[in-house]
Amino acid sequence: MLFSDVIGHAATKQHLAEMVEQNRLSHALLFLAKEGTGGLPLAMAFAQYIVSLPVDAPIVEDLFGGMTALAPASGFIHPDQIADQPSFSRASQLIHPDLHFTFPVIPRKSGDKPTSGDYIEEWRSFIQTYPYGNVYDWLQSIGAENKQGNITAEECNQIIRQLNLKSFESKYKVLLLWMPEYLGKEGNKLLKLIEEPPANTLFILVAENEELILPTILSRCQLVKIPALEDEEVVAALIERSQTTPELAKQIAAISEGNYREALNLLQHADEDWHSLLREWLNAMLKNGPAAQVKFVEEISGIGREKQKQFLRYFNHLLEQSIRIRVLGEDGVKQGDTEKDFAKRLNKIASVSQQEAIIEELDKASYYIERNANAKMLFQALTIKLYHIIQNKTLILNS
Repeated sequence: MLFSDVIGHAATKQHLAEMVEQNRLSHALLFLAKEGTGGLPLAMAFAQYIVSLPVDAPIVEDLFGGMTALAPASGFIHPDQIADQPSFSRASQLIHPDLHFTFPVIPRKSGDKPTSGDYIEEWRSFIQTYPYGNVYDWLQSIGAENKQGNITAEECNQIIRQLNLKSFESKYKVLLLWMPEYLGKEGNKLLKLIEEPPANTLFILVAENEELILPTILSRCQLVKIPALEDEEVVAALIERSQTTPELAKQIAAISEGNYREALNLLQHADEDWHSLLREWLNAMLKNGPAAQVKFVEEISGIGREKQKQFLRYFNHLLEQSIRIRVLGEDGVKQGDTEKDFAKRLNKIASVSQQEAIIEELDKASYYIERNANAKMLFQALTIKLYHIIQNKTLILNS
């Protein structure tokens, strides 16, 4: 994977290249990126770049006294040019002997102590087919169902063993650790290794939630914050990579809000009439009564979790557009006439504080859907909550 395969993030790519060129590369980097913004593919491209650098290139000691880096002389190779190096083919296929991976896994059977190496073939397939996927996608791809993924103590021991060996082919050994949020207390086993790594060793951690990482690990890493994708970048990617029409690409980009994974999911369900379904729900909630509500709950509970989350996200998007119309006027909203009209109607039935309370409830519902909540119970309770939020102009529910 090359930098050019990663959507957007031109400034971050340039920053990473300059860190290598100017010998400012720390031995431990933490790529912090929200879901679907490209943290994993960007880290993957950078890791493949590092292990593909030629062994005979000039090097100097870096500021940290361990990792060595290319001297900023004529020997510097830009990431966009690394595909010409002999090692890059193996790195791009994720079979380079000095490129190691750690990620959440599950036991195949009771009593197992799994390591990432047990799932390396599945990992290679996942990265090639769904590089913008999240941890839920990964765990489902290995049959986790309701099981919780984990980075085990045995995996930490394996990391220590691997990185204390000499490199086989490259000048550098690189460990890409995806989702350090899943380390737990076992991560303390790695503290000494991260703080005082063997020579020419690079740690690249890729996370979504900084608050869930062990502070002792966080403090030992150089932070690389990766922003959400711009709408224009999502539009261009959808048109180029998925042959989406410009009109549909713009609509999807606006709803996905910089999350390319979400954009792909929206594209997959682009033929769904969320607009009519939402209108049905609101009418059942505010006008047609219990029988209509039961009918809606039966309908929505039968469409599957991914579609349920897409539907809630669509509602969230329209609520956000409603708030923007209040603040910026209609010219500040780029949606089509149908969605803009619906957003204006939402402003008539709910104040800003009520809309914010609804958004909060929708976010909670999406969270519970991901964790296999009973759909009928969830949407029945959500219908009641939203009814009270909208109907009572003075009461905003907090639970």
